[in-house]
Amino acid sequence: MAVSIRANILLSTTISGLLFPYVTMAATSDAENAALRREIAAMHQEMIREIHRLQTRVDKYEHVANLHNRKIEHTSRTLTAAGPDDAQPRFREDPAPVERGPRSPGDSRIALPGGPAQSWSSFKAASAKDESVDIGGIKIGFPKGRPTIASDDKAYAFSIGLLAQEDFGGFMGVGQRGKESAGNFNKFTENARRMRIYMSWRYKDWVVNVTPDFGSNNSDGTVGLFEANLNYTGLHNTTLTIGYFQPRIEEENAERSGAFEFLERPTIVDLVRNIAGGVARFSIGGEHYEKRWLVSGYFTGQKFGDRTSDKTITDSQTGAVFRAAGRPYVSKNIDVHIGIGATVAFKVNQSGNGRTTAFKDNVEVSLGETQLLTSAALTNISQMWAAGPQFGFRYKKFLLKGEYYHIGVQHDNLAASINPPSIGFDGWYVAANYTLFGHGRGYNEKIAAFTAPGVEYDFDPAKGHWGALEISGRWSVTDLRTSGTTKMAGTVINTNGETGNQQTVWHGGLNWYPNQHIKVMLDYTHFSVSRYNGAKSTDANFSGRSGNAVVGRVQAAF
Repeated sequence: MAVSIRANILLSTTISGLLFPYVTMAATSDAENAALRREIAAMHQEMIREIHRLQTRVDKYEHVANLHNRKIEHTSRTLTAAGPDDAQPRFREDPAPVERGPRSPGDSRIALPGGPAQSWSSFKAASAKDESVDIGGIKIGFPKGRPTIASDDKAYAFSIGLLAQEDFGGFMGVGQRGKESAGNFNKFTENARRMRIYMSWRYKDWVVNVTPDFGSNNSDGTVGLFEANLNYTGLHNTTLTIGYFQPRIEEENAERSGAFEFLERPTIVDLVRNIAGGVARFSIGGEHYEKRWLVSGYFTGQKFGDRTSDKTITDSQTGAVFRAAGRPYVSKNIDVHIGIGATVAFKVNQSGNGRTTAFKDNVEVSLGETQLLTSAALTNISQMWAAGPQFGFRYKKFLLKGEYYHIGVQHDNLAASINPPSIGFDGWYVAANYTLFGHGRGYNEKIAAFTAPGVEYDFDPAKGHWGALEISGRWSVTDLRTSGTTKMAGTVINTNGETGNQQTVWHGGLNWYPNQHIKVMLDYTHFSVSRYNGAKSTDANFSGRSGNAVVGRVQAAF
């Protein structure tokens, strides 16, 4: 094609050179000659401009052809002062290829900004695959849609990511019984569930993460901190962390909130993770993974903001979390996951009310509704702990998984007349998932958890491409009825099951992924919460409640 264009240009130039003198000689007057000369000069200038445009196109096509036929060495380019007729500025001519499919299962996963920190070598390898612009030794690119600025050797880098989730929906059939209060169960409302701006600074294997969250609660208007930590990634497949962080011990929590099958985690997972972990928990520790296993452990302290929300705290919490997970069997169509997670609070925050806490949660829907599940107040706490197994099984596009946890609470023996029990609570969930179209959920060994489906082709109805769609179901039970007996001076105060209540939730949901950055969710929830013996007759859960909810979510992640 380049030869054909050059031949046409040459032929046009030759003909014009031969033709124009004869035209000039045919003129019959000086005025006509002058007009003809001006016309010829204008045509000549236009031809020069056309030749310049054609030459630019030839160079561009040759460059693109070279990219496909041979490996090109990329050299650093420096931005120099441009001339008055040059583009301002001009960095490269070749158009970047746009990846729309078909994508392999590994390359098709949705963008998850909350993943583990990459090592320097992994960062260089990953960013080398992405289109970037070089400006005076600085590379600007968009790996996985995340704006990233890096030095030419990738030693210095800064990136910004996003996770934005907007929930909308309401409750049905949550009627009050007797004189109990109606509670807060809106028929239709909205909530900015997560609005996180992920900011990351890198110097080689040292990475600093700071992530504010403008949707850090069950109702709009709460601004908080998701994380602020320093990480070292220079050891093989290992990340060491110090700062405000979310150490993860459950498979469900390890998936990251952008990849959940449902809007929220099962209640038992939420309760366990917040004993000594949870969002913005001060942590010192690390995790290491291999192809078939992962182990992690952290010493933890208080949460960010604890002493602001309760200014009477005089002795902060300390604790620890631990997780070990493995894949005993792996094949193309089958993945088997087993693991164990454990957490302990050596001591909880000492406040003006002593060392107290209470387990409570919503009905696994975050629209600002009244919390019905509660353990009642737990006072004089010596320590708390939880532990349990994890299991997951994938066959092609079908995934089945579940977890069970037991929570133990030990009271202080403050007086010889008190016989403090070790109170126990239990909870579990079972979830099933099937990907209708797109790549099915896969296993990520870096987090030892299953992650979201893959989008083989971006949504394009004209070409019969619809993204990815999955359907899920879940059953979860959390039992906070106390087990154990408290005695004072020989008198029984509380017996088994006398305080606290139990919650059962059934979920069904559809998740659609039009591309790797957008997710649309629709969940149906049916819940049943037993009565709470310690409640007043006017409380929302005095007689127990059941009801339904339909909630949607739109999510963007970069």
